[in-house]
Amino acid sequence: MKKNRLVNYIPYMIVTLFLLILFNMNSTSSTKSLSYGELIKTIEEQKIEESVVTVGSNIVEVQGSYKAEQGNTIVFTSKIPATEEQIDNIIDLLSESNINIVDANSKSVWIDLLSSIVPFIIISGFILFMFNKMGGQGSNAKAFEFSKSRARLEGNIKVKFSDVAGADEEKVEMAEIIEYLKYPKKFAKMGARIPKGILLVGPPGTGKTLLAKAVAGEADVPFYSISGSDFVEMFVGVGASRVRDMFKKAQQTSPCMIFIDEIDAVGRQRGAGFGGGHDEREQTLNQLLVEMDGIQDNTGIVIIAATNRPDVLDPALLRPGRFDRQITVSLPDRRGRREILQVHARNKKLDTEIDLDALAKRTPGFSGADLENVLNEAAILAVREKSDVIHMSQLDESIDRVLMGPAKKSRTYDEKTKKLVAYHESGHAVIGLFLEDSTVVQKVTIIPRGMAGGYNLMTPKDEKMMNTKNDLLASITGYMGGRTAEEIFFDDISTGAVNDIERATNIARDMVTLYGMSDLGPIKYDAGNQNVFLGRDYNSPANVSGQIAFEIDQEIRKIIDGCHKHARTILEDHKDELIMLAEALMEYETLTAEQIERVVKGESIAEDFIKTNGNKEPVKEEKKVEEVKETAEIKEEVKVEETKEARGCDR
Repeated sequence: MKKNRLVNYIPYMIVTLFLLILFNMNSTSSTKSLSYGELIKTIEEQKIEESVVTVGSNIVEVQGSYKAEQGNTIVFTSKIPATEEQIDNIIDLLSESNINIVDANSKSVWIDLLSSIVPFIIISGFILFMFNKMGGQGSNAKAFEFSKSRARLEGNIKVKFSDVAGADEEKVEMAEIIEYLKYPKKFAKMGARIPKGILLVGPPGTGKTLLAKAVAGEADVPFYSISGSDFVEMFVGVGASRVRDMFKKAQQTSPCMIFIDEIDAVGRQRGAGFGGGHDEREQTLNQLLVEMDGIQDNTGIVIIAATNRPDVLDPALLRPGRFDRQITVSLPDRRGRREILQVHARNKKLDTEIDLDALAKRTPGFSGADLENVLNEAAILAVREKSDVIHMSQLDESIDRVLMGPAKKSRTYDEKTKKLVAYHESGHAVIGLFLEDSTVVQKVTIIPRGMAGGYNLMTPKDEKMMNTKNDLLASITGYMGGRTAEEIFFDDISTGAVNDIERATNIARDMVTLYGMSDLGPIKYDAGNQNVFLGRDYNSPANVSGQIAFEIDQEIRKIIDGCHKHARTILEDHKDELIMLAEALMEYETLTAEQIERVVKGESIAEDFIKTNGNKEPVKEEKKVEEVKETAEIKEEVKVEETKEARGCDR
């Protein structure tokens, strides 16, 4: 490493030496060298201002200066034999000037040498310092290191497999690679060839990079890490040069591992650039393909890459011999979420009453990064509230913050809007309670969060690998619950169901075009909601005719209308329960799953909120359930009569 650094300074040293030679030539050219006769003539004709006579054993050196007619100072020097007559003659001639007689034998040779070298050393050091500042270590301005690999050799990685939870199968696959790097002869004896490349695929936040770091922590081999964006530059050929340099360094330290994060930045399909290709990225990809499985044999080098867009990668990159093994790091199940929570709760002060199993049950669809964020938000809330430990209420609030954002308690409702939101959210909750294949209501609130005026936290009864048609129809019916409740109790509709309608429509469209769950039969008419790769999918032709497109719209409408009618039937059959839930929401604003069940059964929940508020009185005086039901029924009867009269007038 030091040798390479010295080589980089050689051009600067050559330039500095050249400048010093020019400076020395310039300084010596301004001094005139005179013979003995010219010296005598100059002393007699010119007025010598200052002179130095250095008397040696054999030679006398005379130096002096005088003013020329042009006004500039001329320095002269002359060497004459050291005879007594000539020395006396020169001293007499220079007696009128400021003469200084020096004995040459008394001068130190080292002092003269240092006096002539030190200025050059100072100047050279200053120039090297300036060059070092302009192109220092880590700067992109280094012309000689621009095409070098940006891969960093990681050391002292403390992440182990014990820090990776919810990915047991993935750890088994990666442990096999570590064993090969430590004991390659065991695999060679069996005739097995270890995969050269391992591609980690999965949604963001599932722990792909963490898993790669754990491999580095477990393996006792050099580990290089680099991002896919570190290869690509604006100059064509730089990325390919960096790939070559990276594999060259890896070969010198093999067996070793290389981790490429976000490989889709450099490994996208060739020839798929919108409006033309991308020569730099394609050349970099070509070089990567050659290095992984080309003419040269890079044995002992294992490459781990991570991406969440495997659909855009070039097919040549995924063939056997390059990325032989593709490991999907999916979202964790309930058991995996509990293990992840245990890992991230090691340094957290949790209350002894906190049940991580219940917390894992309430967080379906959460990635490892989401769960870590939930515990971190809860810890921040505990510090904010000056708690000694993290309580379940803070974890509950942190889940809401991760899902929907912080509560906007400063945003107040008027009574009409508050009632509408309460009935809307109660409509969703009642569908979840009384529809067999629907999800389970865990929490319902009318406190605004993000862009939502309120929301229901609903989780599946059992986590499934796939959904049935009844499951999807139940989901659509649940989304229709809020809008249907508005229609039943207010004879009006609001914009609050916009997100519900969007989700329900997407599910219905997928049922028709992707899953074959309609009268059109098991035919795929659409690619679903997958991400579009512009260079590949921009000019792709539509695969349905106009008639089929019309029939698809008809089937989607049929599914939505059927679920809408089903939701209306359920809500009308359980109108009393919905009214009690809405009244409780208007009074307490937030209800948990246990409180919802008690409200539906007609039990009082006032004690829960008195305990929560620190033995204070609840926000409003608790009404009896029978009185609430009676008042709501009277209001409903009056409202129905008014609606009938209004409709009769319209006719």
